[in-house]
Amino acid sequence: MADLNELTEKLSAIKAEVTEGLKALASSKEAFEYRKSLMDSKTGKIGTLMREMGKIPNELKAEYGKKVNEIKTWAQGEFDALETKLKEKEMMARYESEKIDVTLPAKMRPKGNLHPNTQVKNQIVDIFGSMGFDVYEGTEIETDYYNFTALNIPDNHPARDMQDTFYLSPEFLLRTQTSAGQIHVMEEGKLPIKVISPGKVFRSDDDATHSPMFSQMEGLVVDKGITLCDLQGMLNVFVEKIFGEGTTTRLRPSYFPFTEPSVEVDVSCFQCKGKGCKLCKGTGWIEVLGAGVVNKKVLEDCHIDSNVYSGIAFGIGIERIAMLKYGINNIKLLFESDLRVLDQLDD
Repeated sequence: MADLNELTEKLSAIKAEVTEGLKALASSKEAFEYRKSLMDSKTGKIGTLMREMGKIPNELKAEYGKKVNEIKTWAQGEFDALETKLKEKEMMARYESEKIDVTLPAKMRPKGNLHPNTQVKNQIVDIFGSMGFDVYEGTEIETDYYNFTALNIPDNHPARDMQDTFYLSPEFLLRTQTSAGQIHVMEEGKLPIKVISPGKVFRSDDDATHSPMFSQMEGLVVDKGITLCDLQGMLNVFVEKIFGEGTTTRLRPSYFPFTEPSVEVDVSCFQCKGKGCKLCKGTGWIEVLGAGVVNKKVLEDCHIDSNVYSGIAFGIGIERIAMLKYGINNIKLLFESDLRVLDQLDD
């Protein structure tokens, strides 16, 4: 570079280019990239000016350096001012996009509710709790003795077949009934007994009204002078509170190894009030549970004197009650957790 006039012209051209370039920038990111392209000491138009100092005559180097520093300072100031302006603009745009109108109605969140099984279980526990029953929750893995033998179920009984029971080993299995809980309670020897035992049970059975896993509520009363009349009176209170005022029970002879006599318990149809409808299949009655007087052998095996004490027992299928109470015709709906179904079932 021969003289300062040529330098001045070059710097003026760079200044004009920067001025025009700054006008086209729309974001702080673009400003950063443009600044780098000009001010970088290795590749930038302004940043590399000092590298040409070797081509300048000695007597002009001081003036050259002064002019280069001036344009550097000017460019730096322009970039700083633009960056501040762009960042402020971007911040305002962000504020605008995130603005919340506090006068708008709040978004309504769907209200959750307990699963129908849980609702029915809680209702049953409350009903029997009001009659003085304690709650005993046993284990889902039981021994063959507590699940079968202690309940007077002989070795050749069909309930022991692999087709009905999930065996984990020759000794252990997934309980097929919460009745096993009554043996544990009776073995403790604390009389009188008034207990319900809710929990999951497992059977190899699967159709519209049965599931391999379902919930059951076993009930047991052992005291002096307990009879089948006590059972029916207690169950009349239960069904009236579950299905509505005026609902009553009917006992039909049946057979269970651990009760004698044994009964199937029907309730008067709470939908048609006994007139006959689709729910009760025109009979006016609906089967709901099994029950009976505790077999004397079961009492004796638990070291309870059957000449002094007697007992009653019943087993309630919680899904069965839920299906009747809420008009569900397929038990699988209770396991799929479909909100379209569950939202309709809330007491």
